[in-house]
Amino acid sequence: MTDHDASAGPPRPPASDREPSAPTHVTLRSPAELADALPYLLGFHPNDSIVLMALHGEGRRFGGRLRLGIPVPDDWPDASDELAETLVTGCLRRGTRPDGIVLYLCQDPADGETSAAVMERLRPLAQRLRIACGALDVPVVEALCLSDGRFWSYCCSDPRCCPPEGTPLALPGTTVMAAAAAYAGIRVRGTLREMEARLSPRTGRWDEEQRRALDTATSRLLPRVIAGECEVTRQETLDLAERLIDRLHETPATADGAEADARDDALLTTEETATLVLGLQDRVARDRAAEWMEGPRTQAVLRLWRALARRCVPPYTEHAAAPLTLAGWVAWSSGEQAEARVALGRALTADPDYLFAQLLHHACNEGLDPEALRECLRQERADRAVCQAARAAADTRPPAGEADGTRSAAPSGGKASVPRARRRKPADDATHPKRAAGGAAAGGPAGKPRARRQPARRTTRERR
Repeated sequence: MTDHDASAGPPRPPASDREPSAPTHVTLRSPAELADALPYLLGFHPNDSIVLMALHGEGRRFGGRLRLGIPVPDDWPDASDELAETLVTGCLRRGTRPDGIVLYLCQDPADGETSAAVMERLRPLAQRLRIACGALDVPVVEALCLSDGRFWSYCCSDPRCCPPEGTPLALPGTTVMAAAAAYAGIRVRGTLREMEARLSPRTGRWDEEQRRALDTATSRLLPRVIAGECEVTRQETLDLAERLIDRLHETPATADGAEADARDDALLTTEETATLVLGLQDRVARDRAAEWMEGPRTQAVLRLWRALARRCVPPYTEHAAAPLTLAGWVAWSSGEQAEARVALGRALTADPDYLFAQLLHHACNEGLDPEALRECLRQERADRAVCQAARAAADTRPPAGEADGTRSAAPSGGKASVPRARRRKPADDATHPKRAAGGAAAGGPAGKPRARRQPARRTTRERR
């Protein structure tokens, strides 16, 4: 029987400022406990997913993790090699090489298919992943298949713990891992499919109505942007977003799921959401909206970004990258890493080249602290407030010279004329001295007239 011992340390519960509490450790000793721990380690139940969990040290503590949707069978070899290399490389970048890996394959049966058939169909994929990890000198200590409430082990053939017909999963909330997660404040937010549905374009009666509203908003806003009204359009976008956030904040969500989303959708009109979706395509408007990541209205902000993502119906699905990235940022900043990863992954699906989503997705997966980015956004907002105050003060200050009335009015041509001062001759002109009485020039010896000197003729050299 495979050695199933593994330790999991869920995040610590909130502690007081004076005396932080000790971390909680849970030891998992069987395939059943490993299967039960998966949703608590990820924050959701993965559907149609490959999940790799790295183990470190003698105690085999859980470390890095990786999730990918199950690809088509033709892509299994390449996907297996890439997943194994990505997980090991990521752990090495953090400073520790994994000592083992736990593999999960999660997929529900298709119509007319049994969960046992799913397990057998995915067995070649499990074997290919084990080979890829072994090629990097990191063994797969356990490989589990989870399907329709049951699990199987690809590594254990002992019928006492891993019978051929599979083993039912424990009831939610009845295991030691569930108790530790509840103590630590960890919530399982449904299935991956349900989380993605909250961020996906809705279909139904208002699908065509939303498309027409997006077309109208495009024809109205695009000419204004081309005409250079970017700042005015940007401010209108942010003002509209704040009004909608206030509206959602005044109507708190009573549930967390499809019912709450339908209620939020009813509070927003198609014209408002279309205008906001188009306005957030402006990078500056999006960055300023990213500053709303904390405070009492944070949940209303997150609900708005989710609602906007649901309004990006075809052919405007690429426009969902902006609200999805904002939803991922607010979720990550609020400590909801599971939802953040899902939202940012959806943003990159909508637009793989969306740089803001790429940076946030990488930072979230690397386990970085979002406080550094929060502080940067706070400083940006404070600097902008100072600049706006300075401009407002400059607009209210009278121009120089206007207070004492010395500023001259401009003529009809538009330019102010400055009168030229008239030049006066001095009383005693040294160039033309006054003549004394009798017609003699003043200043001669003994009052005699001074002889007038004839100008000498210049020589040839002096004329050159």
